[in-house]
Amino acid sequence: MTGVRATRPVVGTLVAVCGTRAEATPTCLDSGMEEERIVSATRVISASAARIFELIADPASQPSWDGNNNLASSAPGQRVHQVGEVFKTTLTNGAVRENHVVEFVECSKIAWCPAEPKKQPPGHLWRWEVSQINPTLTTVTHTYDWTALNDPTRIEKARSTTPEMLRESMDKLAMLAQDLEK
Repeated sequence: MTGVRATRPVVGTLVAVCGTRAEATPTCLDSGMEEERIVSATRVISASAARIFELIADPASQPSWDGNNNLASSAPGQRVHQVGEVFKTTLTNGAVRENHVVEFVECSKIAWCPAEPKKQPPGHLWRWEVSQINPTLTTVTHTYDWTALNDPTRIEKARSTTPEMLRESMDKLAMLAQDLEK
């Protein structure tokens, strides 16, 4: 049971959580259709929701399952416990990101808005939703939402994020979670 989907954006949904103010969503694609600004992938993983969530909520483990080879490291001791926390990661290009936690429900949902150090998040969000089917099966949804992205220098990279890229991280997360369950 796996799936990859893209959903239509709701303009301005991230204004409150990412601290940005989005203008109207561009509709400049050649087809005249509105640009998709929410990308999502869902799959079932053969591991407990608690194990999967622990790997996501502990930034130190994130580079081990990052399917896009974007994360180089994250210091231990930053396990997320609530909205309002900020954890730092170092990217493979050496840049540091402060990730502002904007949604959190233990063993269920976590979302953060990345930002350059000491700056407001530019308006994109990474979300993970975990739903236990039974003690050994869990549905996981990974979403990249850039409906409120207001930094023109980041638009091209945001556009290049695909459901398949999200799926790559989910597949690596699944392998790690399943190995740890044994």
